[in-house]
Amino acid sequence: MFNTENRVPETELTRRIQAMQTELKKTDTDAALILQRADLYYFSGTIQQAYLYVPVEGDPVLMVYRSQERARAESNLALVEPLARPKDMPDILKRHGLKLPERLGMELDVLPTAQYFSFSALFPDTEITDISTAVRMIRSVKSGYELGLMRQAAALADRLAGTVPELVKEGMTELELAGKIEAEARKLGHQGVVRMRLWGSEIFYGHLLSGPSGAVPSYLSSPTGGTGPSPAAAQSAGFRKIQAFEPILVDYTFVHQGYLSDHARIFSLGGLAADLTEAHRAMLDLQGKLKKRIRPGALGGDIYEYALAFCESGGYADFFMGVGPQRIRFVGHGVGLELDEFPFLNQGQKLPLQAGMTIALEPKLIFPGRGVVGIENTHVVTEDGLEQLGKFPDDICVI
Repeated sequence: MFNTENRVPETELTRRIQAMQTELKKTDTDAALILQRADLYYFSGTIQQAYLYVPVEGDPVLMVYRSQERARAESNLALVEPLARPKDMPDILKRHGLKLPERLGMELDVLPTAQYFSFSALFPDTEITDISTAVRMIRSVKSGYELGLMRQAAALADRLAGTVPELVKEGMTELELAGKIEAEARKLGHQGVVRMRLWGSEIFYGHLLSGPSGAVPSYLSSPTGGTGPSPAAAQSAGFRKIQAFEPILVDYTFVHQGYLSDHARIFSLGGLAADLTEAHRAMLDLQGKLKKRIRPGALGGDIYEYALAFCESGGYADFFMGVGPQRIRFVGHGVGLELDEFPFLNQGQKLPLQAGMTIALEPKLIFPGRGVVGIENTHVVTEDGLEQLGKFPDDICVI
């Protein structure tokens, strides 16, 4: 009845829970209460409406409001309890021999204020602290199981990119092309939902932009924006008709069993002007240099400054990752279950990189009135540099 074929293995959940308990011990926190959907899936293997209580010692308790039967089928956790209403939580915990916490960690980076007040009332003698950074750091380093799923996602992203030359036609709108590509993505098993953590951020598959649309900024923390179909969805594909001899950006995220591959390629009906072609080659050169430079221990801020200096030396600094004072000041970001995970390769970032982190590296140049060129690939941080997961050719695909 339920899809249990791809359950997160029990060994994976055990490793993740133990990592969370280690972090709780470091801060003298008695327990964590996990609610956010991506975090809940990571630690429990289900996204049913539930609350995961992780004590500093002992087994976690998954308290499920809806759907209880499905959560039991999907999760490999041992203790899965029905929850008729949140105020029953203390009694459930006591029934499992767990004392109510004096310090309770919650994901305060995403927890709505109303929920915070509700849990403060539910646990009146408890201090609620923020565990969001610890959660994100645990999630940032991927296991072999996770990397396997991300490799599959990257392979599917490559297959999706391979459908574009047969689908794009001069005169069709960006939205029409987007619909055709997205239909192919669904055929390949794309889950549809692309999760993001930052409040107010959302994206539908990614950005498909042609010619000048590639240089239209938006509210999203991205080097590209696009007009979108209306001010109510002011990003990505719009009603502009695709023309020959202009860059067509297909910057789509493929999601396979929850895990992402962020993947961008430039297509063109006929070749591009020589200066745009040369600018694209410069971004491929930069990608190659960064892949060798990004190793465990490197700082995200240093990587960004290196990329910026490279662009300054080539005369591209005014177009790197946007135009004007609102340009995006990063060259890459972590990916996994969400599109905006740790680490970030942004200005001033001091977080040392670790082996096993997964990074979408995306050096791009934005030319007002003309469009965008550049590349994006998902990589794994290794001792020898970045390992690129996608295999679809990085060069401009001339149709």
